[in-house]
Amino acid sequence: MLDRRIREQLDRLQQLMAEQPFMVLTGAGISTPSGIPDYRDNQGVRRGRQPMMYQEFLSAPESRRRYWARAMLGWPRVRQAQPNVAHEALASLQSSRQISGLITQNVDTLHDQAGSHDVIELHGSLNRVLCLDCGQRSERDSIQHLMEAQNPYLAGVDAVQAPDGDTLLDPAFEARFQVPHCPHCAGERMKPDVVFFGENVAQVTAAKAMAAVEQAAGLLVVGSSLMAYSAFRLCRVVADQGKPLMAVNLGKTRADDLLDMKIEASCEQLLPLLAQHLSPSSP
Repeated sequence: MLDRRIREQLDRLQQLMAEQPFMVLTGAGISTPSGIPDYRDNQGVRRGRQPMMYQEFLSAPESRRRYWARAMLGWPRVRQAQPNVAHEALASLQSSRQISGLITQNVDTLHDQAGSHDVIELHGSLNRVLCLDCGQRSERDSIQHLMEAQNPYLAGVDAVQAPDGDTLLDPAFEARFQVPHCPHCAGERMKPDVVFFGENVAQVTAAKAMAAVEQAAGLLVVGSSLMAYSAFRLCRVVADQGKPLMAVNLGKTRADDLLDMKIEASCEQLLPLLAQHLSPSSP
């Protein structure tokens, strides 16, 4: 049951979104009910250890060995994750043209699996692997099979899941790890096709996201602390344009001072209700 204040906020959000479709920006909070950990707590503070930085990944073979050893164990759980009711609600809203589109910071492809289309992946996707030597991309599953065949000693090793397909693996397991080579050029510098910490969002992707929010009637942020500048800047543009900027998020966001309204409720609780209220068949 929703308390009175949240019900009133939901009614206001529904009224605004019924007038013209908003763009939606999602973060890790929408995928945590699907079993994928997030990076930050409700105060926007990063959990656990520092994630691997882009320059660290590029600079040394041992860094790439450490990354891929942990990622090999983390990928199956990401691959097996299923969309939850919040993803499905947004797919329904998009199919009925109640939202103008989706931008996501997540790299799990759960929006696509739920039926959303033309999703702008601000930070890329773990489903692809990019070779930094030849520029070719490979399916992650094919690289996963290669790593598992080359590193049978890790079969059955259990590791605690971390955000973005990472795991908390004992360093003792990393030294023997055979890093995958590119199937196209045999290069050793393979990376997941995602934006690492310290790496810039691709210019084409950033421009596409910016154009989408500039053209939208408003922006609804779902499950994001907005601590990443690539997402926060989109909110700032919407606020500067004087358009509605709303959020459904448990806890602090970087844009709290810009928001017209923040509904502090779980995504999986609120979004199905929003989709129900905005449905063309609703009274």
